[in-house]
Amino acid sequence: MLNNIGLPGLLLIAVVVLVLFGRGKISSLMGEVGKGITAFKKGVSDGTKELEEASAEESTAETTAEKDKA
Repeated sequence: MLNNIGLPGLLLIAVVVLVLFGRGKISSLMGEVGKGITAFKKGVSDGTKELEEASAEESTAETTAEKDKA
């Protein structure tokens, strides 16, 4: 169904949205979307760092345990 929407259709939808909501409302909404994307990327980055740190701590603990056995 959405595959049949071409460039003219998208432009028409954009004009209708602009008329309904106004330029100010749309720009503030896009600003909020940008902040949300930035927060999401930061969260993913922080989660990746935590996983890497946990993995590094595990490997250090395993190495120390192996040295203690020897």
